Amino acid sequence: MISVFGSANMDLVAYVSQAPKRGETVTGRAFRTIPGGKGANQAIAAARAGSVVAFLGAVGDDGFGGEMRTTMAEAGVEVERLRQVPGPSGIAHIVVDDDGGNSIIVVPGANGTVTGPTADDVAVIADSRALLLQLELPMDAVVAAAQAGQAAGVPVILTPAPTQPLPDALLDAVTLIVPNEHEAADITGADSADAALDALLERVPEAVITLGSEGALYGSRSGERLRVPAVRVKAVDTTAAGDTFVGALAVARTEGLPAAVALRFASAAAALSVQRAGASTSMPSRAEIDDSLD
Repeated sequence: MISVFGSANMDLVAYVSQAPKRGETVTGRAFRTIPGGKGANQAIAAARAGSVVAFLGAVGDDGFGGEMRTTMAEAGVEVERLRQVPGPSGIAHIVVDDDGGNSIIVVPGANGTVTGPTADDVAVIADSRALLLQLELPMDAVVAAAQAGQAAGVPVILTPAPTQPLPDALLDAVTLIVPNEHEAADITGADSADAALDALLERVPEAVITLGSEGALYGSRSGERLRVPAVRVKAVDTTAAGDTFVGALAVARTEGLPAAVALRFASAAAALSVQRAGASTSMPSRAEIDDSLD
């Protein structure tokens, strides 16, 4: 089982030819509400990629909260530990342009009420084969969950987004960190992906830097280093491509696949996701991933 301690947001997605500049108004061509949030996205991606997944987090007592719970459950995610709190659920306002690029504003809502894992959450984490974390919950809560995973000997996989300073208490508990190239540069101050990877490996045992259309770069303190090319596709919407990659990568790792094979599996999942609109709605099934690798 994979446990995910993270955020659940309702994505409010506007599709436009070109994103507006400051002070500019543009006409959109479509609007959708799609359950998302980095935590929920990774949970759904991992479930669709073939793992049993338990989600640990919070939604509000509004209509969005109920819809997000239903969406995760229908995707096969266990939601018994998804708590409901008074007030609004988290939302993300997303603008997607015709090139598939996006800009996102996140309002935490119920996610901001999560102060740490409960005793029941800790028990779920301890029973997991991997714990996925992101940074859309309060930092103290993320640190506490990472330490719970470390104490139980569970590999902790961190997506350091949205980018913010990473305390030593968090990184000391992380097994694998998976930033994109911009996040890696922000975290390390390095001017290249290879230099950023070296800097990250001074702080955590393993790192993967996702490079968009250039693939992904992996390294470990044992000296292994890999660059896996991206699958070439026409992107429709890149929202949650990174979360799809991480969810699929976690599944591959818990299945004991070698790093090179696991990275190809994750890259294939991400490539399938960018060919579809939305976040949770874009994530491929295990059969689709396997078929794309044949």
